[in-house]
Amino acid sequence: MLIHPQLDPIAFQLGPLKLHWYGLMYLFAFLSFIHLGNKQLKKIWWNDINQKILDDSFFYGAIGVILGGRLGYVLFYQPTYYLSNLDQVFAFWQGGMSFHGGFLGVLISLIFISRKHNLSWLRLTDFIAPLIPLGLGFGRIGNFINQELWGRPTDLPWGMVFPIIDEISRHPSQLYQALFEGFLLFLILYLYSNKKRPPGNISALFLIFYGLFRFLVEFTREPDSFLGLFYLNLSMGQLLTIPMIGIGITMYFLTKNRV
Repeated sequence: MLIHPQLDPIAFQLGPLKLHWYGLMYLFAFLSFIHLGNKQLKKIWWNDINQKILDDSFFYGAIGVILGGRLGYVLFYQPTYYLSNLDQVFAFWQGGMSFHGGFLGVLISLIFISRKHNLSWLRLTDFIAPLIPLGLGFGRIGNFINQELWGRPTDLPWGMVFPIIDEISRHPSQLYQALFEGFLLFLILYLYSNKKRPPGNISALFLIFYGLFRFLVEFTREPDSFLGLFYLNLSMGQLLTIPMIGIGITMYFLTKNRV
């Protein structure tokens, strides 16, 4: 049994300025997006995408993540509470973000960008898909440092006690998610996109593998106390990934032979 290292959530402080680890993880996510995007631009099969499109994707995508992530949490996880407390809907500082909401926010922002630059939406989502997983991985590491989104009890030798929660050995599910939804998904998409693919094919792979990894890891993650589990003992996160997997598989077979 392991004990969480209980890192100070503040990475460093300069006078009144405090930089939290979670904020630092967001910074790493943004930097990785820009770095990988610039590397992609050098590949000849992305010659219809330029620096302006990448910059717009970063700017509007960030807005989509924040607004979509918050509204997704409100609608998917606690709609009754927020319907009675509308003044709390945009209280970002209180926490509460949904990956699936942020994902939808990014997709909507990319519709706007594709129209603005007269570019195929699927072409743009293919370009962006490999740039996202590393940021997801950094975000989960931030969750681990903050001792949030912890796992279910386990007696496995790498089970970990999160002291601010209780003295029970739990799955370090944040690290599972960082590994699978972050770094392994990045490796799959990065290698797959290292040659020209039919429009929509890379995006389909993102949907399939993110959905699959998230669905499996959710079995080790403690469900939200205010939601619990649903039909067949599935969590809300698992229910939301099922459509992703189905759409991804359909897209893959519909696009794999397109030029």
